[in-house]
Amino acid sequence: MAEAKPVDARVERSNRMVAAVCVAFFAGMVGMAYAAVPLYAMFCQITGYGGTTQRVTQYSDRVLDRTVTVRFDANVAGGVPWDFQPVQRDVTMKIGETTQIAYKATNLFDRPSAGRATFNVTPELAGAYFNKVECFCFTDTTLNAGETIDMPVVFYVDPAIEDVPELKNMKTITLSYTFFPIEPAAPKAAAATGKTGKTADEKIGG
Repeated sequence: MAEAKPVDARVERSNRMVAAVCVAFFAGMVGMAYAAVPLYAMFCQITGYGGTTQRVTQYSDRVLDRTVTVRFDANVAGGVPWDFQPVQRDVTMKIGETTQIAYKATNLFDRPSAGRATFNVTPELAGAYFNKVECFCFTDTTLNAGETIDMPVVFYVDPAIEDVPELKNMKTITLSYTFFPIEPAAPKAAAATGKTGKTADEKIGG
């Protein structure tokens, strides 16, 4: 029995080491999972994977005779008490032509509420060629009770899409936005005026 004690001690130390390694491994995997979210978002932004559109700062230098109809879709997730709609349901445009449309959102709640929009394009392969110069995606938006805002989107379809065999016969692209709830920011003094109907540009400027 006297010789069993050091054996038990060694086993106990070994078990503690195994447990420590497991905990460290688990923590590392959790950390990698959280890190993967922004990395995956960045990957989608660069490649257009999953119908993610591209964000650009310049306009197309080429306009084709080929036209495409772009349809606009609007959705709100649970917890966003808004009426969210495109101002127009679709637009027919030339590939390479810069076009501006707008979405409109109204807070139907009796107190401020906030949301953040994500987006995607179908067919998914077209996402890499759908270039947005201006949009409201991934921006925290807070609306006062009853407030309405217009949110412009400026975009064009990259003429390089003409070189994609799978999209040669594509006639329609759908741009879809979904607002998800976030905690509203603390109200500013200017918000106490209770004005409604301000556009996104007015909110930025004022």
